[in-house]
Amino acid sequence: MKFFFLFFLTLATLLAAHNNENNETNATQAVVEPILLNDTSGLSEDEIRKKAKEADKKKVAKVSVSEVIKNTDEHGHVNLSNLQERWEDLSPTPKKYDWVQTKSGEWFKGDIIALYDDKLEFDSDEIGFYSFDFDDVKRVKSYHIIGVNIENVATIPGILRINGDDVVIIQGDTKYEFTRKELVSFAPKGEHERNLWSGKATISFDVRNGNTNQFDYSSKISLSRRTATSRLALDYLGRFTSKDRQEIANDHRINEKYDRYLTRYFFWTPAFSEIYKDPYKNINIQLTLGGGIGYTLIDNATTSWNISGGPAFLYTKYITVEQNKDDSTFSPALELSTRYKIELNKMTDVTYDYKFTLTDKDSGRYKHHMLITLENELTSWLDLDITGVWDYILNPETASDGIVPKKSDFQILIGFGVEF
Repeated sequence: MKFFFLFFLTLATLLAAHNNENNETNATQAVVEPILLNDTSGLSEDEIRKKAKEADKKKVAKVSVSEVIKNTDEHGHVNLSNLQERWEDLSPTPKKYDWVQTKSGEWFKGDIIALYDDKLEFDSDEIGFYSFDFDDVKRVKSYHIIGVNIENVATIPGILRINGDDVVIIQGDTKYEFTRKELVSFAPKGEHERNLWSGKATISFDVRNGNTNQFDYSSKISLSRRTATSRLALDYLGRFTSKDRQEIANDHRINEKYDRYLTRYFFWTPAFSEIYKDPYKNINIQLTLGGGIGYTLIDNATTSWNISGGPAFLYTKYITVEQNKDDSTFSPALELSTRYKIELNKMTDVTYDYKFTLTDKDSGRYKHHMLITLENELTSWLDLDITGVWDYILNPETASDGIVPKKSDFQILIGFGVEF
């Protein structure tokens, strides 16, 4: 259990340091779950958009004909340098779509999916699903009502405007102003549930005929539902292999994790779970259910790293066991996990996921599940993914015929990933 105490001691130290830093700037600020600051003006969404449009007009500097004439020389050439700033202030008016401008000056029209871990997910008819580094985004003008999570303040739904470091949320007749560094996350508050979901599916096949008839299939699917204050992650990893029409592999793993962010760095996990099945490891079904806390160690434009974990219960039903032994076990457990992601360049990301579980001897004592994924972007929605998988259990259960499954299983998955 020393790992248990070491883990939570580390989290407590990090959280205390974060709180102390906040207290230096605001002694009364407390780490509590943000409240929902609803709009009580009684205005409809279209009326709120009209208010936002009026506010935009006040900020746009108009260039008059007299100013153009004033900056025209005797040869008829206009000195654009004096007018450049005002022309750059002109921007699209959101009509049915959200707008995002990058630092290069390009505008993109589409639908905001979510801002999470400094990644702005965006869906456009022209570029498809795309994930912007938030540091590369200069301006945001939303058409949809966006729920904005402001650190240690509240979740505020409204029309969102971001211009450089300035963040404005327009809610009825009220405007809330913040700075970019106070943003934790945001996501649409619209009526359509599908606007909250995004995902990626990676599938690979390998078919061989001739001296050896073999079929390999593997799939890796990730789904996320994101709101301004929470994230639900559903992950599936499965493999099926047959050789000369005889099955030699058939394993499946489903993970669920629900996080709620209290601050930019600290979150708690009301529930995490896993369903696992692998008959070639003598596991008919294995269920894990628990809850815990987590902390984000690094969160910048190119790198993110978080750790989380907590107590759990582990149930395992074996296919066969030795004589006079129960074919199922139920035990308390401790599960710890970490996720590290780094952007090597604009086209390539590396993600490392590691999760281990400590339990009693009858349930295997110790097991881990590790993935390393190299994502190579081919288009805005299509990737070439290479994933290495290592599953390990310290004490695998001996089958009734005396065969002991191997402790380690390794896989290399190469396939095309589609983001949606």
